[in-house]
Amino acid sequence: MLNEGEKEGNLVRDKTTVIEPTSGNTGVALSHFAKSLGYKIELAVPERMSDETKDILRTNGAKLLETEDDLCPRVGPGTDQAIALASALIKNHPGEYYSPDQYNNDANFRSHYYGTGPEIWKATDGKVGAFITGIGTGGTITGVGTYLKEKNPNVKIIAAEPQKNHNIQGLRNLEESEKPELLKRRMKVIDEKITVTDKESFEMIKQLAVTENLFAGPSTGSVLAALGKTIGELDGKIVLLFGDNAAKYKSIYSKFGVYSEEEFEKKLKESNNNCFTCTYSNNNPEDLCKLS
Repeated sequence: MLNEGEKEGNLVRDKTTVIEPTSGNTGVALSHFAKSLGYKIELAVPERMSDETKDILRTNGAKLLETEDDLCPRVGPGTDQAIALASALIKNHPGEYYSPDQYNNDANFRSHYYGTGPEIWKATDGKVGAFITGIGTGGTITGVGTYLKEKNPNVKIIAAEPQKNHNIQGLRNLEESEKPELLKRRMKVIDEKITVTDKESFEMIKQLAVTENLFAGPSTGSVLAALGKTIGELDGKIVLLFGDNAAKYKSIYSKFGVYSEEEFEKKLKESNNNCFTCTYSNNNPEDLCKLS
């Protein structure tokens, strides 16, 4: 997205500041690459974002613009408020800012259509029967989903959707949050949405840590919980996409009683957070993840 901004002449070094609303992972990536390319970056973030994520963003050189859920005028929870703030700054300071616009930019979709989707198809030898992930911008689920359905229209594309007023960083409930334009354009690729509570997500995080020694982030728990609610209905290999590990969520896990700070630090040191894949087959929920 930054490369496209430069090619189009909208992002100019020593003239333009990168600005973007973010709930976490995209902001981490953008701040890293903006710094390496020599750009200043400002990130509009929800106040509820974990302290650890904010620290990483600041370390990467980002200026944080924190938004509260009841910011006036209230447009929606979490990231919706951040989107509104970033949009207002761009409108009021023409020429000063460039937004990668991850919620609308088709480069987001294309990265998964041309990258993640083919990778999944190749890794499963074309035997993927279902793909489950969460919805943030919609880029991952629509990019992967579109590619897989072009290869096999019978592949099921399932979205893990958090409860209303949730605390799962990076995901959105589509009934209370605005649907990103990127998602609206290809909403039909999603076959089913599975609603998952915070409690279910956090319980799956603890289960994964015990059974697989993998210490994952909250959105991973949501995806696993969605799998548990649908696995009996699915055929073929079931591919899950996990957003990140637990390293950025000590304050969140402590706040909601998932782990105490001491338990968190101990688990983080003990866990094996190498790259791993989860491919379920034969409707067997006991066959969890394999390190790769």
